[in-house]
Amino acid sequence: MQAAKKSIITCALTGGVHTPSMSPGLPVTAAEMVEQGRAAADAGAAILHLHARDSRDGRPVFDPEAYRPFVTALAHETDAVINITTGGGLGMTVEQRLAAAMEFEPELASLNMGSLNFNFSAAAAKERQWLHEWERPFVLASEGAVFANSFDQIVNTLELLGRQRGCRFEFECYDVGHLYNLAHIVDRGLAEPPFLIQAIFGILGGIGPDVENLAHMVSIADKLFGGDYLLSAFGAGRHQMTFATASALMGGSVRVGLEDNLYIRPGELARDNAEQVTKIRRLLEELGKTVATPEEARVMLHLKGADQVKIAEPVAPPFP
Repeated sequence: MQAAKKSIITCALTGGVHTPSMSPGLPVTAAEMVEQGRAAADAGAAILHLHARDSRDGRPVFDPEAYRPFVTALAHETDAVINITTGGGLGMTVEQRLAAAMEFEPELASLNMGSLNFNFSAAAAKERQWLHEWERPFVLASEGAVFANSFDQIVNTLELLGRQRGCRFEFECYDVGHLYNLAHIVDRGLAEPPFLIQAIFGILGGIGPDVENLAHMVSIADKLFGGDYLLSAFGAGRHQMTFATASALMGGSVRVGLEDNLYIRPGELARDNAEQVTKIRRLLEELGKTVATPEEARVMLHLKGADQVKIAEPVAPPFP
C-alpha cells in the first residue's frame, strides 16, 4: 500500500439501492443533492461520489440531464472532486451506466472490478409504509439480479473514460477475486498507478463484513500492487464506521454516505450525509490522522484537475 500521510474522505450521497421510504434524509432532488453535497464537502469530504434520482419519485436514473443541475452546481460551489458512478442502478444497461460520466468527463469515476450477485432484497422484509409503487418490487428484484461487470465492459470503460477522457478510477472491489481482475488489467497495461482501491464489505454476494477480511484484502493487494495503490474501504449498513475506522488504522482512506448506510448510530437514522462525514472526521482526527483537502486528494490520486471537467456554466436555481 502507498504510505499515505493523509486520509481522503469520500462521501457517497445517494447511490442506487436505498429508496425514499427507507429514510427522509436520502437526497433525491437536485436541490437536495446540492445542499447535502455542499454540506458534506464543508464537513471534510474531499470526494463526492454521485448517482442521480428521478426528482418525482426517487427512483435511480441514468439520464445525464438528471445529473446536470447538481453536478454543475457542486463543481462550481465546492472544491470537492466530482466522482460519477459507472455502476448506475439495478436493470441499467452498460451504455446507460456510462452515460453521465461520458457527458461530464469527471476527474474520477467508479469502476466495478467484477460481476457478482448483489442482493439487497432483505430490506423489503422490514415493516414500513412504502411511498412509491416502484420501491418494494425494485428491492425484491435484487434477489434474482446479477451485477454484470465483464472484462470487456471494464476494458471499454478504461478506454472511453480513461484513455480518451482523462478520468481516473475508484476501483470498486467487492471480493478478493476483484483484486486479481484489477491486476490482470494492470498487467495488460490498461491502467496506471496510483490505483484507488475501494474495498467493499457486507454486500450479500460479495465478501462478508468481517474485519479479518479487510486485513486479507490488504495483504493480497500488497502482494499484487506493492506501493502502487491507495486503500479506501467501507462496510455496508451497520458495518460502516467499523470498516472506516479499520481502514484508517491500516493507513487507508474512508468512504461514508447515505448510499452505503442510512444510520448515524444503531437505531438512529442519519439526518444527512454531512452528519456521517462529521463523525468519521472526528474519529480520524482522534486517531491522529490528518484529513486530506480536495487539492491534496488530487495530488495523491494524480487527477487531471477540476478545470478539465466538462461542466457548463452554473444553472439558475431553483432546481427541480
